[in-house]
Amino acid sequence: MILAFDVGNTNIVLGGIDEDKIYFLTRISSSLEKTEEEYAVLLKTILDLRGVDTSEIEGGIISSVVPPLTAILRGVMQLLTGKKPLVVGPGLKTGLNIAAGDPAELGADLVVAAVAALAKYPKPMVILDMGTATTFSVIDRKGDFRGVVIYPGVAVGFDALTSRTAQLPRISFELPPRVIGFTSVDSMQSGIVYGNAAMVDGMVDRIEEELGDKVTVIATGGLSAGITPHCRREVILDDDLLLEGLRIVYYKNRKKK
Repeated sequence: MILAFDVGNTNIVLGGIDEDKIYFLTRISSSLEKTEEEYAVLLKTILDLRGVDTSEIEGGIISSVVPPLTAILRGVMQLLTGKKPLVVGPGLKTGLNIAAGDPAELGADLVVAAVAALAKYPKPMVILDMGTATTFSVIDRKGDFRGVVIYPGVAVGFDALTSRTAQLPRISFELPPRVIGFTSVDSMQSGIVYGNAAMVDGMVDRIEEELGDKVTVIATGGLSAGITPHCRREVILDDDLLLEGLRIVYYKNRKKK
């Protein structure tokens, strides 16, 4: 088994995986306030709860958009297992052809999601990741990574709305009874759910127009499940996409040794 970490600004997705299956998946909060030892205790507790002994872990891989946490988790892996994890970035073989822009600017999470999507779904495609930011990664019919659209995430937009308005309450992300709200809560829920769903539909329409191709849309990320079922176009929900990409990249590089 290997440990795979996808480190985002809000959450760290942690999975225990091997070449054939995902044994477990969990999310923990990303925090720069925790020390290496605190993360080690937390990780050891999670492994114990899952019945995993550290001696079973052959290695690990990290994709991260939070560099300070990358360093901490590298230390945690070495502390608990004595193994040095791979880190997605320059020098690591991914097989992804980035056809535009500076490859060094592309987030590791977008890279591994694209690697997994190319292995599973027909091209051309748009990979939708709804986390702290909402991103649309575009891959053309040749399998080349063409670029990204970045939009404020669902929770970011909601936090901005409630923090800058005196009379709008904090609410849960639930499906409203109708599009046109009768109460403040209904109205905000409609904007969050249907507004973001309509944004996804509209952005994919524009991407298709610019590509000149119909695309497969694959969604991942913590908030995708609450939004994408309300899109008018077909969206494939794949919660395991990032872990599967990390698995592919890990074994592609391990076999090189």
